[in-house]
Amino acid sequence: MTAPRLVAFDLDDTLAPSKGQIDDRIADLLIALLQRVDVAVISGGNEEQFRTQVLARLGAAAASDLARLHLLPTCGTRYLRHDGADFAPVYAHDLSDDEKDAALTALREEATRLGLWEAEPWGEILEDRGSQITFSALGQQAPREAKHTWDPDGAKRAALRDAVAARLPGLEVRSGGSTSIDITRAGIDKAFGMRELTAHTGIPLAEMLFYGDRLDEGGNDYPVLAIGVPSVAVDGWQDTADKLDALLLTLPAPVAR
Repeated sequence: MTAPRLVAFDLDDTLAPSKGQIDDRIADLLIALLQRVDVAVISGGNEEQFRTQVLARLGAAAASDLARLHLLPTCGTRYLRHDGADFAPVYAHDLSDDEKDAALTALREEATRLGLWEAEPWGEILEDRGSQITFSALGQQAPREAKHTWDPDGAKRAALRDAVAARLPGLEVRSGGSTSIDITRAGIDKAFGMRELTAHTGIPLAEMLFYGDRLDEGGNDYPVLAIGVPSVAVDGWQDTADKLDALLLTLPAPVAR
C-alpha cells in the first residue's frame, strides 16, 4: 500500500503491556507519527485506562499533534478527540440499565457454572464501563504472568463467550484480552469503531494501517482485518516499536505546525 494517512493500534499487548503504561520508546514513536499522520488507539479498555496508559505518557506532544489523535475506548463504543485543552467525547453508545443487569447476571452465572469464577481474584471480576460490560477472569489487577497462563488456547474464553451469548441475543459478546469477555450493543466491535473513524475523518479504510496482537480469526482485532483495513500482526509492544521504526522511514516529513 501507499503511505497510510491514519495509523491505528490496539492497546494492551500492542502498544503497552496489559494494563501498563506505554514505554518511553512507544511514546516517542507515537509523537513522531502524530507529526506525520493521524493516529488512533482502539481497545476494550475504558477511558481511564487510555488516559493512564497513553495520554499520561504524551506530555511532550504539542496540542496541534494531539488534534490528530483519535481515542476509541471500549472497542469504539466511545470516541474522544482533543478540543484544544483536553480529550472530549464525540459520541458514547452506553448500554441501558436493563442491558447491563442482564449482562452482569449472565457472566456471573455462566462463569460459576463453568467453574471459571475465581474465589480470590486480583480486584473486581466484573466492570461496568458504561458502553461495555467486561469480565476479567482473574480480576482487573491480575499480574501479567497469571493472565497469560490462564487460557493459552482460548478454550475457556470461547466456552464462556458462547454460553453468555446464548442468553443475550440482543448484545455483542466476544473474547477480549487474555482473560476477558466484553459485552456491548449488537454490531459494535472494533470494525464499528474503524468505520466511525472513516465517517468522522473522511479517511478511507484502505488508507489506514492497523497494528494488533489478536488478528487471528476469533481474536478481538480480527474484525478490523475482516473489513479490509491493511493490518500488521505484532507480538508485544517491543515488536510494535521495531515495526514502527521501519514505518516511519516510509512516511512523509513532519507536518508543519
